[in-house]
Amino acid sequence: MGKWFERRGLVRARLLRGQRVFGYNPARFDVGEAPCRPGSEPEMAPNRTRRAKTKTKAVTLKAVAERVGLTPGTVSAVLNSAPSARSIPQHTQQRIRAAARELNYRPNFFAQSLRKKRTYLIGVIAEEIGDAYGSMVISGIEQCLRQRNYFFLTVIHRHDPVLLSQYSQLLTERGVEGMITVDTQLTEAPALPTVAVPGHRLLRGVTNIVLDHERAARLALEHLRDLGHESIAFMKGQPESADSEVRWSAICRVARELRIEIQPELTIQIDIDEATPQLGYPFAKRLLERKVSFTALFAFNDLAAIGAIRAFQEEGIRVPGDVSVVGFDDIQGAAYNSPSLTTVRQPLERMGSMAALTLVERIEGHKDYPHEIAIQPQLVIRESTARR
Repeated sequence: MGKWFERRGLVRARLLRGQRVFGYNPARFDVGEAPCRPGSEPEMAPNRTRRAKTKTKAVTLKAVAERVGLTPGTVSAVLNSAPSARSIPQHTQQRIRAAARELNYRPNFFAQSLRKKRTYLIGVIAEEIGDAYGSMVISGIEQCLRQRNYFFLTVIHRHDPVLLSQYSQLLTERGVEGMITVDTQLTEAPALPTVAVPGHRLLRGVTNIVLDHERAARLALEHLRDLGHESIAFMKGQPESADSEVRWSAICRVARELRIEIQPELTIQIDIDEATPQLGYPFAKRLLERKVSFTALFAFNDLAAIGAIRAFQEEGIRVPGDVSVVGFDDIQGAAYNSPSLTTVRQPLERMGSMAALTLVERIEGHKDYPHEIAIQPQLVIRESTARR
């Protein structure tokens, strides 16, 4: 006890002289405070206050309305992008949104859903989510739905008809308001509004997003013909793909018109479901094993074309010096392949965005909807094709 009072005296003396005291804690050395007993906790000094634990309350729509001096109904119309908001002046809408940001207002999604009897959920049924085709379409879907404040659930069926049937039922039970299919062949009309990317069957309640495949085939074959190629090999798509049959039929029609012979020995059927360049690699090898000469290849898609180029290069065949190669889709990696790939571009992200926008408009009350939306292709010429 004596040492403690001695220490306290030294501290006070130094403080009076204006010196700093290392480890000084005023709560322990204030006049009138007794030292701590061994094993006891020090008492809180009178001038120290505990921070109260307060629960942050959610900002209500009414609070935003009071901030801008408007009715909650007007504020709700603007923040929920309701049709009635169109009659509200733009500067007023900006003022409401600014106040909502300042107050950190967040709408209660569940309350909105219960009040409006809406879920704002879309179901996306895709063959594969990791492939270049599907990922670009879904990217376009996401961009559009995010702007419209919709969410989406994605299921992958990998061309399994049992899974496809189960997932359709599951999404309906989860309360989705509509569906978008990606590279999926529908066999019957669904119970909910649906948009198919791509879609080729006329089904009630379904809007098909379709590419003009005849135009696409013409762009590719005329390009090869103009370069002097007559012996052209073809890779037909796997039967599971929604585009395979339609694309091949278009190629055959255009080839007849252009008087380009499609030779059976230079036509090979892809029969595997693969989301990498392995889709084309082994089939290009099989083409070479047939020992029938050709100077160009029109592949089913870009993945098959990239795989074929690899197979040709391993056999010492130069692309495009010995064989020109044309792909289809214009996936993100097409421009960075070596050589960069000449391909028929279909705007996959735009197709996904268009599908989402069409579905949202149908859900929100547009009774008249198109049964088909046609998309025009574009030929992108790069390094993989050259004059014969």
